[in-house]
Amino acid sequence: MGVFYQTVKIGNHAGGDMVEVEAMVGTGAIHSMFPASLLALLHIEPMRNYTFSIADGSLVEYPYGEARVQMSDEFRTCSVIFGPDDGALIGATTLENFNLVVDPVRQRLVLAEVLPLGWGGGGFRGR
Repeated sequence: MGVFYQTVKIGNHAGGDMVEVEAMVGTGAIHSMFPASLLALLHIEPMRNYTFSIADGSLVEYPYGEARVQMSDEFRTCSVIFGPDDGALIGATTLENFNLVVDPVRQRLVLAEVLPLGWGGGGFRGR
């Protein structure tokens, strides 16, 4: 599958201005990453640092926090990584928050139509 980009707006989950960003859709990425300088400008504070494995297998440590993300007319609070200033990335957790999946043929995001509940069709069997 090729690389494609999605326009999103990002801002502080407490409110205030939002900034439009062209972010690469990373089908292999778990979390979304935005430039640390942009997140600081929006007064988004890191909650803690995490160690991440990147594509070449090396480990890197980045701050991690929460931001308000807008796609189309929908808003969600999403986990974000405070990354380098050379780009933005939308990962799987953000896509799941918006109930979006990747259409690999048309290289775009589409609304998931059927959501599996994971109960095996037998309903809840709590104790």
